[in-house]
Amino acid sequence: MKEHLLTDWLPTTRKEVELRGWDGVDVILFSADAYVDHPSFGAAVIGRTLEAQGYRVAIVPQPDWHGDFRDFKKLGRPRLFFGIAPGCMDSMVNKYTANRRLRSEDAYSPDGRHDCRPEYPTIVYSRILKQLYPDVPVVLGGIEASLRRLTHYDYWQDKLRPCILCDSGADLIIYGMGEKPIVSLCRQLDDGIPISQIRSIPQTVFLARQNDIPGGIGQQDIVLHSHEQCLRDKRAQAENFRHIEEESNKMHAQRLIQAVGSMFAVVNPPYPPMTTEELDASFDLPYTRLPHPKYKNKRIPAYEMIKHSVNIHRGCFGGCAFCTISAHQGKFIVCRSKESILKEVKQVCQLPDFKGYLSDLGGPSANMYGMEGRNKAACERCKRPSCIHPQICPNLNTDHSRLLDVYHAVDALPEVKKSFIGSGVRYDLLLHQSKDEKTNEAARQYTRELICRHVSGRLKVAPEHTSDAVLRLMRKPSFALFDQFKRIFDRINREEGLNQQIIPYFISSHPGCHEADMAELAVKTKRLDFHLEQVQDFTPTPMTVSTETWYTGFDPYTLEPVFSAKTPREKLAQRQYFFWYKPEERRNIEASLRRIGRADLIGQLYPAQAVSRNPINKAKKPTNSKSHVADHRTKQHRQEKPGDQRRRNRGQR
Repeated sequence: MKEHLLTDWLPTTRKEVELRGWDGVDVILFSADAYVDHPSFGAAVIGRTLEAQGYRVAIVPQPDWHGDFRDFKKLGRPRLFFGIAPGCMDSMVNKYTANRRLRSEDAYSPDGRHDCRPEYPTIVYSRILKQLYPDVPVVLGGIEASLRRLTHYDYWQDKLRPCILCDSGADLIIYGMGEKPIVSLCRQLDDGIPISQIRSIPQTVFLARQNDIPGGIGQQDIVLHSHEQCLRDKRAQAENFRHIEEESNKMHAQRLIQAVGSMFAVVNPPYPPMTTEELDASFDLPYTRLPHPKYKNKRIPAYEMIKHSVNIHRGCFGGCAFCTISAHQGKFIVCRSKESILKEVKQVCQLPDFKGYLSDLGGPSANMYGMEGRNKAACERCKRPSCIHPQICPNLNTDHSRLLDVYHAVDALPEVKKSFIGSGVRYDLLLHQSKDEKTNEAARQYTRELICRHVSGRLKVAPEHTSDAVLRLMRKPSFALFDQFKRIFDRINREEGLNQQIIPYFISSHPGCHEADMAELAVKTKRLDFHLEQVQDFTPTPMTVSTETWYTGFDPYTLEPVFSAKTPREKLAQRQYFFWYKPEERRNIEASLRRIGRADLIGQLYPAQAVSRNPINKAKKPTNSKSHVADHRTKQHRQEKPGDQRRRNRGQR
């Protein structure tokens, strides 16, 4: 690998700006993450995108927001604007667990430190910049602003908050994947148009008085219930969200308008999905793929997790109710070309610590690459949030052939010993019976190759629950499909003489889930010989249908009431069933089963001395499976890790 110079990174200090021979900077990005010059880190993507267009860009990573604000002043004022990049994860999800406890580390900070970013950095950074430079535009981007672009429920404050422009004082939001709108913004500012008059760029949000809304409020606009009405009426908030989600997932969306105080938040429709050529161009920018030299000898956990992985597509058409990917990236799959993927894999192979093993060759979902609607005209009229729920759309081409071709090309490289698939696999796509037998054969081939060649001992899948009623609210397939996939997994392991595990993820306390559903989950997973620890409580995050259901008590699509466990006691009562096999949990579980009228399940969970008064000391120790497949006891920490939550909240990677 070539020796890098300091000027190979975007400048982060005045000295680095001078090393480039610049007398000033066009755009300064303030990032709440450490600066890693890698296509999985949003600030790097935006910075490199603007650099490729000829703009001079600097990044100030994790500025100190205390004291005299010297980090906010050290580069002076930019010629065009300040950009706020709050991080690859929502700052509050990154910092706290579902129980509002501090996480063990900040995955995007050096050495996992917790003191490198504030809560809500979008608001904190914007207010400081507006205080120091009131006449310089401040533009918001990233997950935190994208998912707060309209009235939203904030779990950590336990209240509705308005469009984040109101709290931050910033001038504009760029939501979603920002390459196209950020370039358009720079060009308009370069043409001398004031930020207050930039109102037509797709995928942007601004505040305006009613008379200043371009074209006025027209018949094609969707006017949402006002922020104040949502504060008074939770049903109004639920009704709003259906429109917000549908417009996020349409090829040709309508403009959304919401009154907040004396102003209106105006959400312009997004750009069309990027083309393969445009996505290739973004990934082919001259990233060093390394943390900035300022982090020498320091560990950045998120970088360590992805440095030997390659992202092959954007978008996800799963539409899972608790996931923010489609709200940020959209549901339409945009694939990189095989040539671009191979180019990046070869770059990974040149890293000094690469030993021949790719940790992931995937994306938001492992096996959606190359999939799209056969009839594009039908897709352009569609507003379903999911292409595969409640059933797989007959227009969706589920052929895995293109993905297999990518796998084969990567594995043929002499430097690659093995490529693992770390992204979540949608087994419902693998089990789907298409009318095209070639597609079915490709799915069978993919399943066998995945299990035989691309599993590092453990295959992660996400059934999420066992109750079909809960799964319908999650927009996940029936648990019967997981059971079917597990039998295939076990059979292929026996046939190939492999000793691998299937690792399922499960969620407790999701809207619609009752204690009895968790009790049934315990019984069903016990029958499958799972000892679960890769689990989590549902965490309400902005702009998901699950969060809106949890907060409002209504399903936004049917407006029917939905129960949610909310108090710590209710949530703990559900969570305990994950750990039925731990002796210290048995007494409470038996008492809970009797309380909810399901004492009939005690004998199924604890067949020996099922009616014992002192079950803890007499609990039968689970026996090991005698099959060739390893018994499915996970050894991960009981505490959910940031990496687990990122699968739901990361939009950049």
